[in-house]
Amino acid sequence: MKPHSDHPEMAQEHPPHHDHQNHHAHMAADFRKRFWVALVLTLPILFLSPMLQELVGLREAIRFSGDLYVLFGLSSAVFWYGGWPFLKGLFEEIRSKQPGMMTLVAVAITTAYAYSSAVVFGLTGKVFFWELATLVDVMLLGHWIEMRSVMGASKALEKLAKLMPSDAHKLMPDGSVKDVLFLQRPLSAKDSVHARRC
Repeated sequence: MKPHSDHPEMAQEHPPHHDHQNHHAHMAADFRKRFWVALVLTLPILFLSPMLQELVGLREAIRFSGDLYVLFGLSSAVFWYGGWPFLKGLFEEIRSKQPGMMTLVAVAITTAYAYSSAVVFGLTGKVFFWELATLVDVMLLGHWIEMRSVMGASKALEKLAKLMPSDAHKLMPDGSVKDVLFLQRPLSAKDSVHARRC
């Protein structure tokens, strides 16, 4: 029996699957990196947020001249770096006319960032930078976990597919045996076969 690599039809089935796996692995790694960077930046954002400072009663002790500009800078980094996958997804979903989760997240963080930035530069109101940062963190973490789950399921399906026989010995009416490749000639329910793995 010839190995799988000798069958062009079967050999051509593998590259797309591996490309799909590599794509998921790249996305998982990207979400992981963005999550950790955004999380590190979120810590000083929480520390500098006026609302949280007032909540713990340390607003006057922690605040300093220009603290809102520092907060703006850190939040801008989280918005553009951590939020980029969602901003990119927004345009892709709008282009395909299929708004979904990326659109929802992108609209939420863009609204929070735009309004809070306006407050920093003179608009009367409150900033929502810490809400923006924590939302980005949670969504990055969720997508990272999702990509890992997809990769795990894909690997499990790949292992399951390897258990399936690639060909069979079809028992012909005259008693002879004929090798049949499943990919080339599907069998019917009335066929008598002896299946085995290559």
